[in-house]
This record gives sequence, structure tokens and C-alpha cells, in this order.
Amino acid sequence: MQRSRWVGAGVLASALVLTSCSSGPAGVDAKQNKKATLELWTRTTPGGPGEQGAVKLAAAFQKATGYKVKVTAIFDDFETKLQQRAAQKKLPDIVMNDVTQLGAMHSQGLLREIDLDKIEDSKEIIGQGLDSGKSVDGKQYGLPYSAQASALLIRKDWRQKLKLDVPETWDDFAAMAKAFTTRDPDGDGKKNTSGLAAPLSTKRGYASWYFSNFLWAAGGDFITEAGKGTYKPAMTSKASAEAVQWFRDLGCKDKAVQPGAVTMDTPPTNETFESGKTGMFVVGPYLLPRFDETLGKDKYEVVPMPKGPKDSTVLAEGGSVYLMAGSDNRAGQDAFASFAVSAEGQKTGMEGDTAYTVQLPVNKSVDISQVRPDPRWKTYAQVYQDSGRYAPSIPNWTPVRQATADTLNALMADCGLDTGTKLRELDKQLAGILEEQGISAS
Repeated sequence: MQRSRWVGAGVLASALVLTSCSSGPAGVDAKQNKKATLELWTRTTPGGPGEQGAVKLAAAFQKATGYKVKVTAIFDDFETKLQQRAAQKKLPDIVMNDVTQLGAMHSQGLLREIDLDKIEDSKEIIGQGLDSGKSVDGKQYGLPYSAQASALLIRKDWRQKLKLDVPETWDDFAAMAKAFTTRDPDGDGKKNTSGLAAPLSTKRGYASWYFSNFLWAAGGDFITEAGKGTYKPAMTSKASAEAVQWFRDLGCKDKAVQPGAVTMDTPPTNETFESGKTGMFVVGPYLLPRFDETLGKDKYEVVPMPKGPKDSTVLAEGGSVYLMAGSDNRAGQDAFASFAVSAEGQKTGMEGDTAYTVQLPVNKSVDISQVRPDPRWKTYAQVYQDSGRYAPSIPNWTPVRQATADTLNALMADCGLDTGTKLRELDKQLAGILEEQGISAS
């Protein structure tokens, strides 16, 4: 399951015209039929491993419960096709999509509230995972079925050659980044390596997505909750500004970030790590199979992120099950959601080398090592449980991520810009975004 499945999935257009709240976009009062086949849409490439994993999960669910499921994989124009179905009042029964899409779909009236009393294993869902499915009104509209979190990949052979310890603090992290840049860790006699691989492009907000792993660990934030579902900008706070400056110094002063980072999204950044151009990379577990093959499992290691000024909080993401409005088989919807988060469903979803739907389990009773004995997956699962944090489920997270990415990219691209000035401009922009979405605290 590639990172591109989760980053930057498009949001539903605000121009979508829905029917009244009493009937919903697909007619919430549809006559119920427990024998009706459930239509499940999953946002992944047709014919790819993501679709194969979804089909496998659906088959296991059908065998366990008797409910029939038809799986449709859509990647291109997913949101447009969902809009079309909404206009026809014929939404799919279930959607498996990025957790960050909750706000958009809920604000468009496409989702029905999930009654956790009807979800058998709801109390076994990891806390932050369950919270990720709540909208700004505090109600449950999504259930996580797969999670991922960021850990630190390090060129182990480089670290050992330079006699460095695994970093435990940000000072250690910066020192390793500088050493990997200046001390010829690959031994070829040339200064052609960089300490940190970082996708800092503005495309799909990558710079903001990556930087969140540092911002939150410093105690900073993009926006902060101000009570009663309202938020205020937070990029000019002391913690946020210091995190930006620290990260900026890695690139501008230490020259420890790979050349061209400000134009790179994840594909070219991945290549810098696997080709021996960079020595550290903060990323999720989905790249382990690729790097094992291209770089070699013995060449790198997976460790938790070192403690920042506040803690070791990292970005958590993943996929959620959404129960769509207007279904004529709500009992089947509830049953599928229950199965997806159950121990059986989670283990089924993790099986396979590539055709799986679950990266890290969200059910507390599931030990990932029972399915994947590789201890590196256990490290990722522990990081998710201990330090993972999701982006807030505001009506539309995309413009917040994009605005912060644009500013961070500019600061990394032009080291002469004044950090304070750019962050003040950003907070004004964020204030306008929050106002437009009706969640501003001011």
C-alpha cells in the first residue's frame, strides 16, 4: 500500500448540492433489506494489491457473517464519482478511504453516524484511532481499520562506520545529520551524501505533512482547539516558531537536507535513501518491503523518533471505514464495520506480503508480531500506540496543510526570508481558512 494512497486524496467539492437533512443525499429513510448486497468502494488502484486486499477482507467477512459484498476499487476521480452517486441518491453502502476525508464527507452530509454500541469490538480500538473518526461535533462518523505512524530509518552501516549512537534527542538527531553530510559515511572520498531525506515540495502539502513529525514533538501546532469545536492559528506560538527555525537550520545552516528537497515529493525522496544519497528518513512502514529489496535489510534500521523539546509525537494516518447515508442495509454496514476492527478482521487485513489492507492494527488485542514476525513492524506498532497523533477532523484539512506547506517550502527554499514575518502571514491565512469553514474561535 503506497503512501500516495493516503496523501492528498481530493476532497468533495463544496458545490455539491445535497437534499435536505431529513432525507440525506441518498435517502436516509430507505427501506431496509438485510439480504441486500453491500456495495463497498475502496480508494485504491484497480487491479493492484490494495484492491486484492479489500477483496480478501470482504470474502472473509462474507464467510463469517453471510452478508454479501461487492468491492469496487477506484483511484482516479474517486471524489467526482462519489459526487455523482450522491446526486443520484445512490451512494455506495461503505467507503474505505483516508482518515483525513472524514471532515469533507461529513460536511457534505454523505455519512451516517456510527452507533458504537453496535460495533462489537469498539472498546478494543486504540484511543487515538477511535478519536480520529469523530467530527468537530464530537460524533462518530468513521472507524479506523488501518493505521500508520512515522519512525526514523537510519543507515545502520553509516552510523556504525562513524561510531555514532542511535539518536535520543534532537541534538543527537542534528549531530547525526551533520555527520552523515560531512564525514563521508559511504567511504567513497567524496562529499556527496546528506543527513536527512525530506520531501518538502508544495505538491499536495508534502512539506507540511513531513514537518508535522517535528512540529508536534516540539509542542507546536498548525492550529489549536479553542473549545466547542473551534480553532485558532498556532504557527506564531513560541514552540511552533522554534520548531520551524530548528528544522530550517538543518537545511540552511547545516546543509544536512538533500539538495532539491523543496521540489521533491515522496517518490524522488525515497530514491535518495535507497540509492545511498541520504542517511536518515522519517517515514511510515509501507516502504520496508521496497527498501529491503533495493537497499538491503542489513543496511538500515528502524527506531522511534528521538524526543523533541516536548515529547516524541509523530504523525499518525491510515484508512477508515465510512458508513454512507441512505443505505438499505444498515445492519450489514454495522456488521462490516465490526468485522473490520475485530481481531479476526485485523489479522485478515494484515496477511500477505503486498495484498493487505491493514498496515498497523488498530485493535488493542492484536499483536502484529503474530502475523508479521519482523520486529521492525512491532517498532512501528509501538510508535503508533505511544506517540501517534492524527490531524484534526475539521471540515477540510487540505487548505490548512497546503498553506503551511507553502510557507515552510518558501522558508527552506529562500534562507534569506524572515521566519517571524512569514509565520505571521501564515497565521493570518490560517485564520481566514478557519473562518471560511465556520470553526474560527475569533
